[in-house]
Amino acid sequence: MGGATLALPWMESFGREAAVAEPARRIAWFYVPIGVVRRGFFPGEAAAGIPKFTGSRKKMAEGVTQIPVGARPLELTPTMKPLEKMREKVTLITGMDRTFQPGTDVHAQCASCFLTSASAFAVTQSPYPLARSLDHVIADTTGEKTPFRTLEFSCNSHKDNKESMYFDNISWYGTGHVAPSLRDPRKAYRRLFGTKEIKAYRNITDLVLKNARSLRRQLGYSDQQKFNEYFDSIRTIEEQTEKLEEMRGQLAKARIEEPPEAHLPRGEYIRLMGDLMVVALQTGLTNVATFMVGPERWDTPYLFESLFEKPRSHHGMSHNQGKFIDDLLKVDHFHMEQFAYLLEKMDTIREANGTSLLDNTIFTYGSGLGDGATHQYSALPIVVAGSGGGRLATGQHINLSANSGAVPKEDGKYQKVEGGTPLANLWLTQAQAMGVKTERFADSTGTLSQLTA
Repeated sequence: MGGATLALPWMESFGREAAVAEPARRIAWFYVPIGVVRRGFFPGEAAAGIPKFTGSRKKMAEGVTQIPVGARPLELTPTMKPLEKMREKVTLITGMDRTFQPGTDVHAQCASCFLTSASAFAVTQSPYPLARSLDHVIADTTGEKTPFRTLEFSCNSHKDNKESMYFDNISWYGTGHVAPSLRDPRKAYRRLFGTKEIKAYRNITDLVLKNARSLRRQLGYSDQQKFNEYFDSIRTIEEQTEKLEEMRGQLAKARIEEPPEAHLPRGEYIRLMGDLMVVALQTGLTNVATFMVGPERWDTPYLFESLFEKPRSHHGMSHNQGKFIDDLLKVDHFHMEQFAYLLEKMDTIREANGTSLLDNTIFTYGSGLGDGATHQYSALPIVVAGSGGGRLATGQHINLSANSGAVPKEDGKYQKVEGGTPLANLWLTQAQAMGVKTERFADSTGTLSQLTA
């Protein structure tokens, strides 16, 4: 195609056999830093006390509201309201805990070890229990026929990084070997859709459309509509990328204390990177992707458009929930809106057998902390969307621990409570749903029978 390539979505005009073929299974993770405000996210905790900041990791205490163990109808709390249109295709999972290895930073460990879940002190060559992450384990099974075995996306464009890579990455080839993330929309676009750059800023979409005219004439009416919709979405990605680049250039000339990236509209940036991920999954460029909304403990500010007039530090606010509780709830709702946007987009994309891209994907929203003020590793916020081609149950709330509905005590303090289910049990369940032949992953003790269809 004259120096550029662009993968195409499935079209029924390509052949009758393709129309009945089983779509590929995909898997992706949507990582949210700093945890969430529990009273806005978890059912039964709306009246919970506002926790005080504790510098070290704490477990939740038993509270006055207990959620029965097992599966129950899904209740959409205020933070989860953006999922209303997708409620039949999502499952809330509560009562999941992660292993914490004492002696290392809480934030760095919760991000870097989110998808590794190794047991404490099981990895001797690292200060963190960090081994090969789940996305790369699954890619061994699903990535052999895709151009990219995995793709890693990040929405942290800040250049003034004061923290180490452990605060800013969830995907790892192995202990100490990070899988670098795509962070710049333009560079991500070129990596995914351009193989030979004839000119530095040549419009790849125009080039492909010119060469695709003969193909379009061979398509039926419905496929022509799909073809047009697909390339319109690619065009939109290009336009959004150029808009953000122009804005970044203008901000760089302004005399402001924060870096230019702080003033980029947060939602536009997240959705643009998300659009790139969705297209990559849609066209078979990859079947495995990670998406990091933001880094852990980065004190540089972000402009959450429509929420605040000036850029704000998510991490800084999380340590003073008493003062910033309303603002933090807005940020949590904002992040869920971005997740819901991607779900709805994926659900409109039709596959060969009439199902949607979302139906054939396992897309997990989650954080390595249950609460940013207390740094707790228990009762994590987890939402699993899509069924992986009908292999997972959806539209429910699965509670795995009698302690998962716990709320803070009135004095804001916590006591140690055991009894949660290892997060690795979810990862093992997902790995098996993706076709991985294994009975164990990291510190798992079994699979989640309530989640399997």
